[in-house]
Order: sequence, then C-alpha cells, then structure tokens
Amino acid sequence: MTSESGRRAVEEISFGQRIADTLHLVQATLPVQRRMVHAGDAIYQVGQDFGSLYVVNSGLVKMVNLSSEGREQVVALHFRGDWLGLDGIASGHYGCDAIAMDTGEVWSFRYEDLLQAALRTPALLSALHQAMSRQLARDHESLQSLCALPADARVAGFLHYWAEAMEKRGLRTDQISLRMTRAEIGNYLGMTLETVSRALSRMARGDVIRFLEKGRRDIHIPRVDALTAFMRQVTAPVETPHAVMSGH
Repeated sequence: MTSESGRRAVEEISFGQRIADTLHLVQATLPVQRRMVHAGDAIYQVGQDFGSLYVVNSGLVKMVNLSSEGREQVVALHFRGDWLGLDGIASGHYGCDAIAMDTGEVWSFRYEDLLQAALRTPALLSALHQAMSRQLARDHESLQSLCALPADARVAGFLHYWAEAMEKRGLRTDQISLRMTRAEIGNYLGMTLETVSRALSRMARGDVIRFLEKGRRDIHIPRVDALTAFMRQVTAPVETPHAVMSGH
C-alpha cells in the first residue's frame, strides 16, 4: 500500500466512523421517526412548511427543482449520512423536492427538538454545523465543475464523485450501479443525453470504465484514479503549432 492510498484509507475509515457516530448520536438523543422509502417516493416537497430535518440512513436521494421551462432539474445528490432540509431553516419552507432514488431508510426529527437536545448535548449542534459545511463545500465544487470543465471531464468527475462517496462509506467502488438515467445525469451536469452517452463511450473505449452485461447503468471502474487521469487528459491545454515552434 502506497502512502497516498494509506492516507486515503485512514480518511475513509474516519469519515465512515463519523457517519456511524452521528447516526448513533441522533438516535440516542432525539425522537426519531424512521421511514422506509422506495424509488420515486417524495420525502418532502418544495414550498412545504419547514419543521423537520432528515438524515439518510441508507439509500440515495436526489434534490429536484423545476426549471424556468417547467422541467425537472436535479440539483443535488445525497448518500448515507447526509442531512436533508437544511435550506428550510432560513426561509421556513423547503426549497426543493427530495425524492428517493432507490429503496432506503430516512430518519426525520423536528428542528425544535434538535435545538432543545443540543442544549444538553452540544455534539448535536456540531453535527449540524458539519452537515452544513459539507453541503456548502459540495455545492461550491459542483458550481466550479459546471463552470470550468469540458463535458467529458464533467462526466468523469461525476463518476469519480459517486465512487468516492461509496468509498468513504465503506462500500465497493469497482462496481457501481447508477440510479440515474443518461438524461438525468445530463440534467444534473448541464448537458444533453447524447453528450453524456458520448463521454461514457469514450471512457469505455479507453478502458477507464466498463459496462456490465446486465445493464448500462451498472458500471465497472477498474481503477478510480484512472478517472482522475482521464480528467487531466481531457482538460490539458492543446499545444498549437505556433506554440511548439515558439518553444524551439
């Protein structure tokens, strides 16, 4: 094991342990309502009065808004340990639809109960602040990606983000099952379905990813760092003949 892979392994264990610790803390100190959800189930809807926060215990959740044309726009993805509904704290209303992407379990608890419990258990407030910080950092990274990266790099970055999220939670990354159609991925990344398909095909031809036989949503990633290398390759500046001549 290299020093880099060793460092990442320690970080993953630390992140996974923090998730487990937070879930245990929430369960031990708050009156939690558990809800089993299935693909397509609405956890809450845009405009609904804010009153509760939610934590994903298992499964995947997407946040959806309506575009100015009335089309669904996927604006965020959430995995195990992520908190939902934070945008409602300031406005008093949820700003997006929260939709389950597969079978899972979501916990909910009243925000007022959280504040009261935090007086007795300050670690709860710390957990809330960490959740807010992670979401802000993720939104910032997503905005940078959409603004700066070419299409192929955006799709590779999306797969890397998904695999990294699985890895941090102690799940396998060499084989991931995307819970999104090509159109939904394009919607999330700000590109067409055809552009997403072409980018995935190019990665498959370069053996960066492989499609499994049982369906093209099931993707084999031999090496996650190959996605990073692919992103560097497609974002590297192309030398023009003039630049090459100037170098001589």
